[in-house]
Parts: sequence; structure tokens; C-alpha cells
Amino acid sequence: MYRTTYCGLVRSAHIDEEITICGWVDRRRDHGGVIFLDLRDREGIVQVVFDPDAAEFFAQADKVRSEYVLRVTGKVRGRSEATINPNMDTGEIEVYGTHLEILNAAVTPPFQMDDHVTVGEDVRLKYRYMDLRRNEMQNSLRFRSKVTSSIRNYLVDNGFLDIETPIMTRATPEGARDYLIPSRTHPGQFFAMPQSPQLFKQLLMVAGFDRYYQIAKCFRDEDLRADRQPEFTQIDIEASFIDEEDIMSTTETMIRGIFAEHMNIEFDAFPRMTYADAMEKYGSDKPDLRIPLELVEIKDLLKDIEFKVFAGPANDPSCRVAALKVQGGSEISRKQIDDYTKFVGIYGAKGLAWIKVNAIETGIEGLQSPIIKFLGDEVTMNIMQRLDAKNGDIVFFGADKANVVSEALGALRCKVGEDLNLYTCDWAPMWVVDFPMFETTDTGGLTPLHHPFTAPSCSVEELKADPANALSRAYDMVLNGCELGGGSIRIHDQSMQEVVFDVLGIGEEEQREKFGFLLDALKHGAPPHGGLAFGLDRLIMLMVGADSIRDVIAFPKTQSAACLLTDAPGTVEAAQLRDLSIRLRVKEEKPSS
Repeated sequence: MYRTTYCGLVRSAHIDEEITICGWVDRRRDHGGVIFLDLRDREGIVQVVFDPDAAEFFAQADKVRSEYVLRVTGKVRGRSEATINPNMDTGEIEVYGTHLEILNAAVTPPFQMDDHVTVGEDVRLKYRYMDLRRNEMQNSLRFRSKVTSSIRNYLVDNGFLDIETPIMTRATPEGARDYLIPSRTHPGQFFAMPQSPQLFKQLLMVAGFDRYYQIAKCFRDEDLRADRQPEFTQIDIEASFIDEEDIMSTTETMIRGIFAEHMNIEFDAFPRMTYADAMEKYGSDKPDLRIPLELVEIKDLLKDIEFKVFAGPANDPSCRVAALKVQGGSEISRKQIDDYTKFVGIYGAKGLAWIKVNAIETGIEGLQSPIIKFLGDEVTMNIMQRLDAKNGDIVFFGADKANVVSEALGALRCKVGEDLNLYTCDWAPMWVVDFPMFETTDTGGLTPLHHPFTAPSCSVEELKADPANALSRAYDMVLNGCELGGGSIRIHDQSMQEVVFDVLGIGEEEQREKFGFLLDALKHGAPPHGGLAFGLDRLIMLMVGADSIRDVIAFPKTQSAACLLTDAPGTVEAAQLRDLSIRLRVKEEKPSS
């Protein structure tokens, strides 16, 4: 055998034993004729000592450099009290090397391998196999593996079956652009990679499997952020003969158990909030409840003023006027306010009005802001009273289309909370419920807030009569302002599904073409069913405290959906394209003048 134990598992119990270990050279030190090698494997680091008494292997040890791959045999011995390293799991012992074999040499690494080095992400991703050797990355992916195992065990213990669904399927409208796969055997036609296993897991419920789960790869060709990837992993769950309470209880218990097992954190029952309340108070359907700031509606106080910047939205039913009070925020500088103004501009806000509260007991004289003269003294003081403003506070205002105000002030709330460290706790899980069925598009039509297979909480007749105000049987689990997972009770009745398609403007012909198999399945005795899908990458990102899901995925893509390691996507040979009946459009280069 190559080894008898792992480097990081050697302990004082092994003293006087002869062991064989394998790994990479983390550090090499030459101390007056004695060579120290820190040998690293996935379990950790152990110190190996070579001295001139083993002349042959001492000479070899003198040749090795960082990241050489070695096989070492030696005797475990205790360190002297003065040389014990309390910061290492193996710090009480060392291995006296009696045999060394260089299994492979290594060129100079593209960056230092210690945990404290800062290198560009482009370099890290290009040499990802090196980046993954770092202790931080090793720990994150080991943690991911353990959590995934716990999830599997929980779901299996609760009667869920692990069933795989196809990667090659057909394109269906589910909210994002599909990744397409051209078919050689069906010229001019394409498979699509799944955005989620949504339709297949519903068909599994029709088939009578009752409880399904899958750690599923999903693919979405969408604009990327720190918490998005073109390919990502879902914990996909579906069950039959259940309602919202059943699936929410099952999945909440799972998440609470994972945090208790792997992080020693005990959560109370998750609070619930309606979508309407979340948007009104926090400007977001995934509010971060660690931050004790709320948006307050002041629309009614501004309807009669002459200042059109506020009066216009105050009298427009499609608009919103809201205020965000930041306790102790008066210390925020003008430069910071200017930066926040640019920040909310990202979300469509045209500006950011503010009032600093210096001495509220002196009335209007104790307030500082360039907008007070436009609001008027009475209106301004009425706003301060509604907000219960105190000395040292600052108030920010938003007045625009309702979605712009909610998004801008909601994002500002999180930004200010982070900048001023206003967090009241480390973890804030919650459920958001009672989502609208649909949202309005820029062209005035309706589109599903989740997906077109979500069941409404009303009858067919009520949905037909007023689809824009219909609520769904959907629910999202949120943690620290991040959507961990979302799901719903599904439509299991063909007539309801057809009505939803009609509301979305999907005609009968398109219904048959894209969803005929689902509609047919619903005719054959589909049970009431529902489910939920968690973003595994996001969950692990939050649990390990990473800033991006790229830090918890072994081989992620960049924000432009490229792989720097393999240089994908790449070109293909013309012969391959001909086999696929594909002809590329080549942009003609403009002649240089």
C-alpha cells in the first residue's frame, strides 16, 4: 500500500510507530543541517524531519521544493515542549524520516499556496487544480460533501427516492434562456438542458412515486452575479398528497437539522411573512431580517404639496413614496451620501433625498436637508413624527414607480446595514408566503412570478376574473437576505393549467406543442403535489461564510460564463458543424481606413 495513514491524522497516539504518508510539500526549511518538510494532504499537515544520519534520503530531501509529491516512511516522535505548535492538529508530534521517495516533481506554483495570499480570481480559476489545494478550498468542499450526505440521509429517512431525470430535454419557458444542444440525428432540431427538473418531477408524481429528491445539475443562460452560475446544483424535492404546511415543515426541519449538526447552531421555528408585507417593509421578497431597518410609507403625507418630485408619485397609483430611517446615521458624510445616491441609481432611482436629525426638540430648525424648503415645515415634521425620528438619525427618501422605490430603498437598507454594521444577529431564517401568481411585464402583459405550473390559491373562475391580483400557493425560504430555496403546490388539474396558460398568452397550439405531454399526464389521475428546490451552492456559501458561490464549487465558470481552466467555450471543427446541420454566421470585418 502507498500509505498507512493520512498526514493530517497523525497524533500523539502514533508515537513510536513507523508510518508511511504521502502528500505535497507545503514548506521546506533547512535548519543547520536538519531539513524540515511540511507534508500536506487533504486531512492536514504534518512535519517531517530528515537529518544526515539517513544520508541518501537527506540528499533527496535537500532537492525537493514546494508542491513536490512525496512518499515518506518514518517514525513518529513527540516534540519537545518548546517546539510544540498549538495551532496545528499535528503540532505535538513530528515524523523522523527514514525513507523518502519523490513520486513527482513540480514546477514553481503560479501563486503562493498559503491561506493568506491574495491573488486575482482569474489566476485562481485558470490554475483551479492548484487553488483547490489550499486549505480554505479543501475545507469548503469537504464541508459541502458532508452537508450533501446529511441531506441525502434525511430525505431517504423520510421516504424520498433518489431518481435521476434527463439532462437532454426540450426547451420550455421557465424564466431564463435555455442552453441548447443541436441534434445530429434530427437535423435542425435542438435539445435543451434543464433549467430545473420541474416537469419531470411532476410526471414522477403522476407516476405514483409519491416522494422524490435529486441533487440535480441545472443550467440557465442568464446574466451572472456572485450567487449565480450557468450550471448550478439544486436539492430538488417533490411529494404527493401534501399541502404547503407539509412540505414547509419537512424542509425546515431538514435545514434546522443541518445547521445543528454541522455548525452547532439551533434555530427556532422560522417566522413567516407575506410577500406584500416583505415588499412594504423591506422592499424585497428576500429580506435580511438581521438589519433592524424598515421602509415606511409616507405617500399620504405628500399628496398636497407643490413639489412635483414627491407630489407626482404621491398621486400616482402605480408609484410609491417611502422613507428609510437609519438610527444613528447622521454621522454619514456627504461623500457617503453621494456614493449611496450612485448606488440607488443602479436600481433606477433618479436621486436620493435625505434629512439629518440634529435636534428634533427644536422643531424644523433642528433638521438639516436641502429638501425641507420644498416639503414645507408642517409636512416635514409630520414625516418625522410618523418615523419617530430621534436625534442622530438620518432619513432617506424614495419617490418613483413602486418597483423602483422598493428595489432601490431595499438595496440601500442592506448596504447601509452592512456599512454601519447594524446586524442584530448572525442568522435570520424566514419564510416568505402568499406570492402573487403573476407580475406585469414592460408591455403590460402578465408573466409568472415563479413558473407557470404554480397553483393559484383561488378557483378557476376567480383566476379568470382577476388574474392580476391572484395569489399563488408558493413559498420561499430566505436566509440572511438570500433566497435559499423556493417552491409551491403545483397545478394538478388540467383545466386549471390550461387557464394559467391562457392568462400568460400561451395559445392552444403552443400549449400542445410545448406542454402536450404534461397536459396529457394531468388527465391520467395526477395527485395533488408540490415541492421545493434549494440552491445547494448558495446554502454552502452562506454556511462557510464565502462571498461567492464560486468559492464552494470545484470548477466554476466566470461571470461571463467561461471556463478559464479548459478555455471553454471553444470553436469546433467545420466537419462537426456539418454533422449538426449548423452554419455559423461570420461577421465581416470592416476594412481599416
